Amino acid sequence: MASLSSPLRVCRGILKELRAIQGASYKQSLAYNYVMDQFRKNKVTGERYCRAQQEAHHASLTYLCLLASTRNHLALHTLYHSKGERSTEQAAGLVGLRLPSQPGGKGWEE
Repeated sequence: MASLSSPLRVCRGILKELRAIQGASYKQSLAYNYVMDQFRKNKVTGERYCRAQQEAHHASLTYLCLLASTRNHLALHTLYHSKGERSTEQAAGLVGLRLPSQPGGKGWEE
């Protein structure tokens, strides 16, 4: 997130994440209105430089990180949990392991 240094880039990043979550109708959402209101309220002018603006910028970077991480988590969750229950062999294959073969095809319990 260090590359998103300007408030305009952060605002665009947050709006991009909202669009990914809510689709084309994101501009009618309460989240969109709140984000735009906060960015307009904390806009820096030539007459004003305060610590609250820096704190708002840091909070917006944190919120952008939360939105992006949540989207990535949901994508990974659907990728790995959409197939239901896996067998032991399939689970071992996911991480690149193989189960040992049994001589004669008998299980460990015998």
